[in-house]
This record gives sequence, structure tokens and C-alpha cells, in this order.
Amino acid sequence: MSAPVVIAAFYKFTPLPDFRDIQKPLRAFCEDHNMRGTILLAAEGINGTIAGSRQDMDAVLAYIRQDERLADMPHKESTADSQPFRKMKVRLKREIVTLGEKVDPNERVGTYVDPQKWNDLIADPDVILIDTRNSYEYEVGTFKGATDPLTDSFGEFPAYVHQQLADHKDKKIAMFCTGGIRCEKATSLLLKEGFNEVYHLQGGILSYLEQVPQDQSLWEGDCFVFDERITVTHDLQPGHVQFCRHCNRVVPEDENACPHCDQPIAQGQLPTES
Repeated sequence: MSAPVVIAAFYKFTPLPDFRDIQKPLRAFCEDHNMRGTILLAAEGINGTIAGSRQDMDAVLAYIRQDERLADMPHKESTADSQPFRKMKVRLKREIVTLGEKVDPNERVGTYVDPQKWNDLIADPDVILIDTRNSYEYEVGTFKGATDPLTDSFGEFPAYVHQQLADHKDKKIAMFCTGGIRCEKATSLLLKEGFNEVYHLQGGILSYLEQVPQDQSLWEGDCFVFDERITVTHDLQPGHVQFCRHCNRVVPEDENACPHCDQPIAQGQLPTES
């Protein structure tokens, strides 16, 4: 039996004014080590999810961390039976996750909440719990009692804050996303807008599903991920689903046609985390 593929998700907000110079050597190193996935580089930092063998993954992460600005970059790991990505991409972007409004997570973000303490926070009836992800992600699974901002991209989130949350600046706000990166900017935005108490799930849903036993979990459903696994469940096990590229909906793996749009299940590009 072949060794499992290691999947690593990582990000770090840190000034990288030379990010354009990093692109080509990083891509070459990843390709030399048979890595696949996507890494985004911007002046504000790095964001990526990549997959490969254990040995190659260790080499690539060590290479990235040779840069002293990224030496303490955390990452989260899971495994799959087969390679969940088709290509290796290293892209240059304006933002490593696109909010579209000027915030700086290096200056100020909300209070991190450890996955082991998250249940206590969101059980408080005075807390407003917000899923910062997109509606197609929310539909697949979310925390009990979470609000769906009804966004199709993260760039729509500021409008939700201005239009729907502006009257709740004195409330406790708790937010979560897949791996934590969107909440870095979301909490920074709320603090900039004058909200008093803003919290976010440290390490995101992936850390919660990895650390909190299923019989204690307040998570309902699967967690959408942006690779060929489509979703993961508790202990970060791949879900048994497929993705309709016509309407951006998750459907059971045994369906030949999408029950939402009646189109045949087609192969194609998954959405990116935005």
C-alpha cells in the first residue's frame, strides 16, 4: 500500500515587499519536489495549500521557513489516499485573501479562541456567531446557530458588516472560517469599524475538527475544502461527496446529475478560497 499524500495548509501575514522575487525560485523548488497545489504571494504575506510526499513536504516547508520573515509560519496537516491537486501554482496577488478593503492583520486582529474553548464561547446566548465563508460553504456544514452572511465571495463581506452588523458594535462577535485566514481580515475590519469584542476560532474549522471529539462537537455537516477531496469531516477525513461545477453545490458521490440544477456532474476547476 502506497504512503498517504500529505496536505499542508499555511498562511502568514508579514510584510513581503520583495514577493515578486520569491515567486520563481519557490515554484521551481516545489516542482523539483513533486509538489502540487497553490501558493499565493503578496506584499502582505503568503497563503497556500500544497500536497506531496512526507519527505518532499518537509523539504518545501523548510525551504519556505528559511526566510526569517516566515520562520515561525504555522501550518496544518491532513492526509489523502491520492493527490488532491492537479498542478503546482505560485501566484502573485494584491491580497493573499481578497477582502477589498484596507486592513492590516499585522497591526490588530480579534482575540484568538482555542478550539478546546470555542464551545463555551458560542454557547453564550449573547454572542453573535458569524460564518465568514461563502454561502455554498455554509450550506455544506457550519456551527450550530451560525449566521450566513449570504456572500458569494469574501469581497462581499465588508458590505455585510456595514449593512447588517453596524447596530451591534456593543455585542460579542465570534467568527470562523476554514483555516483562519479570512477571520484575520474579518476581525481586523470589525475592530477598525469600532466593534468592542471580536473573537475568532484559532486555526479555523480544520483545527476544531481535528482537535475536538465528535461527541463533543457543535459542528454540523462537512467542511468544504478547496481541493479534490471537496469536503472533510471530523478527524479531517475526506467526505463522500462530489462538486457540481455548474451551480457550486456539493452533492452525494453516487449522483450522476445535480439535484439542484439538473445538470450532469462535470469535471472542472474548483473555486478558490475567496
